[in-house]
Amino acid sequence: MIKRYILVIFLFYWSNSFAQQYRWNLNKEKGIEWTIGKNIAKHLDHVEMSGRLVSVIVTYGIDSLQHAVIHKSVVFPMLRTIPNDTRGSLHSDFEQSITPIMINGSAVTESPVSFSFNGILHMVSTAGRDISIEHNIFPSFDKAAVIEQCVISNKSKEAVEISISGWDHKDTTDAAKGVYGAYVLESKLYGGGKARLLPGGKYTYSVIISGYKICEQSYYYSANYEHLKRMDFLKELNHELVLKTPDDTLNAMFNFSKIRASESIYDTKNGLMHGPGGGSYYAAIWANDEAEYVNPFFPFLGNGAGNESAMNAFRLFAGYMNSNFNPIPSSITAEGTGFWAGAGDRGDQAMIAYGASRFALAYGDTSEAEKLWPLINWCFQYLEKKKTPKGVIASDADELEGRFPAGKVNLSTNVLAYGAMISASHLAAALGKGDAAQDLKQRAAALKIAIDKYFGGKVQGFDTYRYYYSNTTLRSWIGLPLVMGIFDRKQETLKALYSPFLWTKDGMLTESGSSTYWDRALLYALRGSFYAGATDSTLKYLKYYSGKRLLGEHVPYAIEAWPEGDQRQLSAESGLYCRCITEGLFGLQPTGFNSFSVSPYLPKGWNEMTLEHVKAFNNDFTIRVLRIKNGGEKIIIEDSSGKIKTYFFDGKTPVDVSL
Repeated sequence: MIKRYILVIFLFYWSNSFAQQYRWNLNKEKGIEWTIGKNIAKHLDHVEMSGRLVSVIVTYGIDSLQHAVIHKSVVFPMLRTIPNDTRGSLHSDFEQSITPIMINGSAVTESPVSFSFNGILHMVSTAGRDISIEHNIFPSFDKAAVIEQCVISNKSKEAVEISISGWDHKDTTDAAKGVYGAYVLESKLYGGGKARLLPGGKYTYSVIISGYKICEQSYYYSANYEHLKRMDFLKELNHELVLKTPDDTLNAMFNFSKIRASESIYDTKNGLMHGPGGGSYYAAIWANDEAEYVNPFFPFLGNGAGNESAMNAFRLFAGYMNSNFNPIPSSITAEGTGFWAGAGDRGDQAMIAYGASRFALAYGDTSEAEKLWPLINWCFQYLEKKKTPKGVIASDADELEGRFPAGKVNLSTNVLAYGAMISASHLAAALGKGDAAQDLKQRAAALKIAIDKYFGGKVQGFDTYRYYYSNTTLRSWIGLPLVMGIFDRKQETLKALYSPFLWTKDGMLTESGSSTYWDRALLYALRGSFYAGATDSTLKYLKYYSGKRLLGEHVPYAIEAWPEGDQRQLSAESGLYCRCITEGLFGLQPTGFNSFSVSPYLPKGWNEMTLEHVKAFNNDFTIRVLRIKNGGEKIIIEDSSGKIKTYFFDGKTPVDVSL
């Protein structure tokens, strides 16, 4: 009776929660666009963009007076402040970002006509009936600067007089508050002056925000050249790991996710370091965000900076191995010179072992894998020492760091450890370490049994997993076992994940009964659901989620959380979105330096789906999946030399592929 009641509620909730009207639309430039009508209500949004030495969060939109709003919050990760900790990056807000313009002697205000985004924020506005102004806002690819390119167009039939006051504002910070002394924040207008603009004429200028040490000289910026560098970066990503499905929204969300996952890489004194971003987390790495979430994705994308940042991350974590087996810090901060371990052991060793094993296999470099093996092996030794008499692994917390209860033994740490053992057993075999491979397989098998005995049980009517032993409420991380191929409680876990207890119109609740949601758990749940073969039902949720994040009220990326952080667009979550496709929908699982298993479940209504230019395993290949009329699917693997291998997938047993 209770389950029937839940089902009725769910069916009603389903029909209402999947009906969406979007603010944004896809455009022809591989981007999205918001066309603003007349008398529209106030709406503001924010988007983060990053380069090697800078990150900018732009708040943009339309206010209650129908005026354009552009506000830039700029972070300079390598201009370190005191204390030189996690948040020790120079940060400044620039309120006056709409440049005052005089037309025929009168000051004008800008009213936005449209916003579009393709990795560059583009605004078209009007200043009077026949004057159009275009703004392109983006970070420099390799300089500590944010660029705003502007073009004024005269669309009237008469000449107009344009006047733009030039400026060069410089503020010097307190030397006592900077690791490297005083810093200079400079905001400069290039191209100011007066001009007579004939009908059809254009006038260009730019606004550059930059930061540098006081001992350095001011730099001359060319907005056109900076735009070219940013576009080259975006074009390269557009041609790496290309998803092609019948659903344009999924294709676009995947493409945008590649951008956010790859751009948040900073050129620090300890080499390239991926960082979450979000206004707070730069020039620093985490065991979850970097090691677990995004690093295993980079080999598939083939982005050189991404792979380099991953190797640097594991190198930095390895520097904290010790003979006493004290835990490796959760985060290495301040360009690799500091650390944070404020939540104790969050299961970080399981995160690192899992991520390093997956990365090493997919990267396909024996030499690099040998360098990673001592770190992976040390993590397993640590985990063995944390094993309880019941065969499960204890940790102080989980990646939520005490925001929600996790007990002394939690599901995340244990399932990640299991997944790490499975991947590391493949890695050991590939490295010729047969005894280690066999040992890891046996330990994984024992841990799998212990996980089910310790965590398995009924929670709110579903025969799924307790998150910790005394847990009585559903938690979103129960999707983790599905990700790692633990399907013993698959059906009830799937029902629980997408029941009204956890699923909402805004995201997946961290805990039933709460109002908090974190996208990372939702993205793991989606990935696990696909990998478990629940393709058609999962696709509905992925399409809903993708439409909301890409085209809704806060676009175009996966977010960290709500209400914490105002839905910051942390970078690694976008890597998790991509892994929903690569490891979920396509079922790609590395098994060696040039081998993997694949289980691509084609959704109903799709006859084909393709991943082009997969760069993993020291290769460049395409996976094409075709539906066969008599049932099953044909998998075609074609490498860059044109060599083709064809396989049949029966919808049950994963296909083993060797390149």
